[in-house]
Amino acid sequence: MHSQPTARHGRTLLTGVIGSDTHIVGNRILSLALESAGYRVVSLGALTPAREFIEGAIETAADAILVSSLYGQGELDCRGFRDLCIEAGIGDILLYVGGNLVVGKQAWPDVEQRFLAMGFDRAFPPGTRPDDVVSALDRDFAARAAGARLAAS
Repeated sequence: MHSQPTARHGRTLLTGVIGSDTHIVGNRILSLALESAGYRVVSLGALTPAREFIEGAIETAADAILVSSLYGQGELDCRGFRDLCIEAGIGDILLYVGGNLVVGKQAWPDVEQRFLAMGFDRAFPPGTRPDDVVSALDRDFAARAAGARLAAS
């Protein structure tokens, strides 16, 4: 038996499926994996407008927002997401997006770059393993903590 890293405890993650998407199974699997990794997860479920993610993040004092989309319209649904965060005063929140984000066959590196350019910290392709998301969160939270320590000194 191993204990969870204490850095995860106390971290709140907000998850949900954006826009008109009803594909909740992958999001639920990810949420369960994040919870078992020691994160507190608040799930908004399916059919969640972007503004509800922002409001939920503020209400729960979330450390990160993880947006899921599987119906191919993620690029449209996520446009302006970081701007909404900035307007709401949470512009520095960690933003992840994942799933089947675009319609048609497009090269993943191109899709990923478009989401990074929209202000997401990471974009994950369909079929990403939950452990990979947990590892990325651990790295990103550690990097932010190290940056905060450097800025304070």
